[in-house]
Amino acid sequence: MSRPALLVIALFGSLLATNLFADQRPNILFCISDDQSWLDTSIAGSKVAATPTFDQIARRGAYFKNAISASPGCSPSRAALLTGRYPWMIEEAGTHASSFPQKYVVYPDLLEKAGYFVGFTGKGWGPGDFKVSGRTRNPAGPAYQKRKLKKKPAAGISNNDYAANFADFLADRPADAPFCFWFGAMEPHRPYQLGSGEEAGKKLADATLPPFLPDADPVRGDLLDYCREIEWFDQQLGAMLKQLEEIGQLDNTIVVITSDNGMPFPRAKANNYEYGVHMPLAIAWPAKITAGQTIEEPVSLVDLAPTFLAAAGIAPAADSPMVGRNLLPRLTGEQKQLTGGAYSSRERHSSSRWNNLTYPQRSLRTEQYLLIRNFQPQRWPAGAPQVYEKKGVLGPIHGGYHDIDASPTLDWMVKNREEAAVAPLFHAAVDIRPGIELFDIEKDPGCLHDLAEDPTYAKTRESLEKTLDDYLAKTGDPRVSGSGDVWESYPRYSPIRDFPKPDWAK
Repeated sequence: MSRPALLVIALFGSLLATNLFADQRPNILFCISDDQSWLDTSIAGSKVAATPTFDQIARRGAYFKNAISASPGCSPSRAALLTGRYPWMIEEAGTHASSFPQKYVVYPDLLEKAGYFVGFTGKGWGPGDFKVSGRTRNPAGPAYQKRKLKKKPAAGISNNDYAANFADFLADRPADAPFCFWFGAMEPHRPYQLGSGEEAGKKLADATLPPFLPDADPVRGDLLDYCREIEWFDQQLGAMLKQLEEIGQLDNTIVVITSDNGMPFPRAKANNYEYGVHMPLAIAWPAKITAGQTIEEPVSLVDLAPTFLAAAGIAPAADSPMVGRNLLPRLTGEQKQLTGGAYSSRERHSSSRWNNLTYPQRSLRTEQYLLIRNFQPQRWPAGAPQVYEKKGVLGPIHGGYHDIDASPTLDWMVKNREEAAVAPLFHAAVDIRPGIELFDIEKDPGCLHDLAEDPTYAKTRESLEKTLDDYLAKTGDPRVSGSGDVWESYPRYSPIRDFPKPDWAK
């Protein structure tokens, strides 16, 4: 055979292989709720959050029992997930409601460059201002937001018709292109329609109270309203999966369901405690992943971006490397056990302290323990108790705490803070905390019994502190390199409150 003929055959074979690979590359449907802790799914045992779609995905693939968010707040958690980098590695994007430097590459952009059709509906990255950083669109991709519900099932639920917007996205997709879609529900972010949980048939007696919340009807009702919105998220997921099944794409779609940070209650969201960073996580890909897996080892949500890229056969950007791990070997059975822990970071959440100061935390979560380092323990962890209502006019003594979302639960706890059963829980939520905290989360998932000063756990504390500090130093955290004040310089593109100057700053 002539050399030209051989070249033609080789070229044809190469093109055929490329097209075949493109056809076989998996779709990616990433689904993220807004403020949901890990226990609030029916597969995890909830009696009031019915989540059949989440449970279905968990059983069709892998259910992760120890999935840890990179941050207990929306913006930094989502930025870390998009970049595969921890919040202290992405400058302004690592704090809440700031910006998102363009130099930090996000996985949807890499997939799009490789031929994927990308888009999102609902909440992508945010809150914050991505345009000030030079980006022309949300880091989650092009927006599909046009379809709206004619009637909302409850006042607190978004009017975004998520499933219809996903249908529009699928209709726009080129026939030969794999897709990557981000479904970011606004639920169960506050505010809720008061009593919507009971209106949906839920009973106060069935509400499961976290250990750090008091047992009172307003608190139970608040939990029911929260769970009602989780169910709405799950129902929209079900509608999306049905669409994929109808077009024959379900088996070759990686479906991931998780949340950005924990439940919006005192001592949960905006805290590095277990209920602030421990997330639900289920991953299914019937074409590749064995069904019925339960993965006990800690994983981080920063592991998702490199996993998506690996599934698509794409390398991370050389100038924006990812520190997350590719989970595919564990999911396919090639790797039997993951090692190491998962890390979380908090800086500024809301505007909650004098001079708009942060409350910096870093934490390490292993299978048994959670160690938290509070870098500025003299500051109020939940925000200052008082805020100026207008210039020179202070509000009530317990009218602050703006790192806790406004809610019936917070109102009730403030009002009843002097009751014997309430006082310890109220103070646990708002009082000054030590520089190091240590919890055995197997025995104490509510993180109410600090072991940091217990001599029995001295070696455990020493080992975990060293692991945490070594990792922070290795990955360039300004908090351990002597330039931690840079976090105070990053702008906040949301309202800023005025607080009294604390005694320690005078």
